[in-house]
Order: sequence, then C-alpha cells, then structure tokens
Amino acid sequence: MPIRINGTEADAPLDPRVSLLDLLREGLHLFGAKKGCNQGACGACTVLVDGQRVLSCLTLAVQCEGRDVTTIEGLAGEHGLHELQKAFIEHDGFQCGFCTPGHICSALGMAAELERGVPSVVTADFSDEGATLSLEEIRERMSGNLCRCGAHNGIIAAIAEVQARRQGQTDDKEAMA
Repeated sequence: MPIRINGTEADAPLDPRVSLLDLLREGLHLFGAKKGCNQGACGACTVLVDGQRVLSCLTLAVQCEGRDVTTIEGLAGEHGLHELQKAFIEHDGFQCGFCTPGHICSALGMAAELERGVPSVVTADFSDEGATLSLEEIRERMSGNLCRCGAHNGIIAAIAEVQARRQGQTDDKEAMA
C-alpha cells in the first residue's frame, strides 16, 4: 500500500526496517526533515502523519502505509509560503535553519492538538475545551524541538503570532506573556 507524501503517492520500502526519515531523505530526496540525533531527542526530523506530529527517525516507513505524510516541502502552496513559514522569517525564528523544518511541522501539529483540546503538562484547567494559549503553554508543547543557535525566542514569537491570528485574537504578542 503506498504512502501519500505531500499529496504524491510513494511506495513503501521493501525493507521494513527503513525509517520514515531515511525514506524521505535517501529514497525521495526530500531533505527538509533533518537527521539530528537520530534518537528522537531533538525534533529536527519532525513531520506530520495524518496531521499529527511524529519523529520520523523513530517511525518506520511501513507504519505510514495508507497514511498522509506532510513534510516542510509540502507546506507552501500556490500562493507562496505557509503563514507559519512567513512568521518564522519575520521573527528571525531561524539562524542556521537546521531545526526550522522540524519546528514548523511540530508547531502545526501542536496547533491541531490545541484545536482538539489536548492538554499539556502546564495546562491549568483540564475541563476547558482548549488550552489557554500562553507563551508558557507554547514553550511546553514545543519542548521536544531543540534549537542550538539560540533562535528559540523568535520561534516562540512566530508560533504565538500565528496562533493568535488563527484564534481571532487581536491582542499583540506581549499580551500573551
């Protein structure tokens, strides 16, 4: 059964031991997801599988048969960059760019979790339909993605801005502190 990657069907590898990350990078030449630690500790390889964030270095490609995989390469549309990609640029949410694709995919997965009302460790009230978006909440939910260059504040600011727009908030970024 094929895997849909960025809207295009790809055959699963014959070897069931191939990670999704290796299929993407070595088999399909999609180099956005990075092989950082190759142990699931840094988040540089984060992609979306059926809209949920996964660490592609720890996911076997065969586990994605019949599923939709979205990588950073699949986010830009006919009108240009995804709004989160634009926000990363505007807020200097990258320096070397190595971790940026994983952060962006993780942030999109985090947004879907927020919409579903999935709490985090810092969510104050579990009875809420959704977590109150705060910088602390974003930092906790993004804690599995590391940035070695020190662009973390720009990354959080970019995510906060896009989430505020999506939630229809008109308050500026500082109001969410």
